[in-house]
Amino acid sequence: MAITASMVKELREMTGVGMLECKKALAETDGDMEKAVEYLREKGLAASAKKAGRIASEGLVDIYVSDDKKTAAIVEVNSETDFVAKNQTFKDYVANVAKQAASSSAANMDEFFEEKWSLDEAFTVKEALSQQVAVIGENLNIRRFEKFVRETSGSLVSYVHGGGRIGVLIELACEKEAAELEELGKNVAMQIAALNPKFIAVDNVPADFIEKEKEILTQQAKNDPKNASKPDNIIEKMITGRLQKEMKEICLVEQPYVKDGDMSVKQYIDSVAKVVGAPITISRYVRFETGEGLAKKEENFAEEVAKAAQ
Repeated sequence: MAITASMVKELREMTGVGMLECKKALAETDGDMEKAVEYLREKGLAASAKKAGRIASEGLVDIYVSDDKKTAAIVEVNSETDFVAKNQTFKDYVANVAKQAASSSAANMDEFFEEKWSLDEAFTVKEALSQQVAVIGENLNIRRFEKFVRETSGSLVSYVHGGGRIGVLIELACEKEAAELEELGKNVAMQIAALNPKFIAVDNVPADFIEKEKEILTQQAKNDPKNASKPDNIIEKMITGRLQKEMKEICLVEQPYVKDGDMSVKQYIDSVAKVVGAPITISRYVRFETGEGLAKKEENFAEEVAKAAQ
């Protein structure tokens, strides 16, 4: 029986296995779709098909930084269990995904999945992921990535916390390529990992965000019985004070520096800039936390025991 491109495509969509393997499976089973699926399952390649519905909310964040500190990428790859996240095979795979992302030209996850897998160009990134699912035995997912390419002098610095639970990638701009930038970057990245600021500085906070926060604070003040007799100008001052306090909490450079609460992050950066002999600024940063915003798989312990006893 002649194997058509549409048959190969259909089998690929059913199993998540690469085109070449699908074509081979169909040839081996004389075009019988069901037998081709069985053939791939027997080979351990189609195991991902039955695992695709499981929740993958554990996993790892990893970062790759090039030797010249000019290109870097941060990725989050999810697994179903924390146990797999600690597995060396999975860790190695995530490290390879981060390296792939650093050389990627993809603008989004769909494009990234369709790229050739750097370790074996016979497969796409998506197909290589399916193979890992078959090897590891859990549903896996490359959830997101972000790539930085530094175009000015300075440095790209990474920090991974908690064995891959949180990762931070930060770009520093400085006209001098100083060794002090690495330590500065690590310290500020630790700050970001710990306190999760929303913006770099007050100047970076969008006007609509500030307006919305003002509305919320105003409503809070009006709803507080203690403010019922206070004049509008006093309430306005209260709102301004609360907003300023909030900005110090959500803006990175305004936060108290975690390693020395007597200074702000900006003051710490300026102190290092004085040693370096050139101004240092934070161009951008990204913070990934594993499973952030994902539904967690809920397990009933009694049910687990019952399952194990069967």
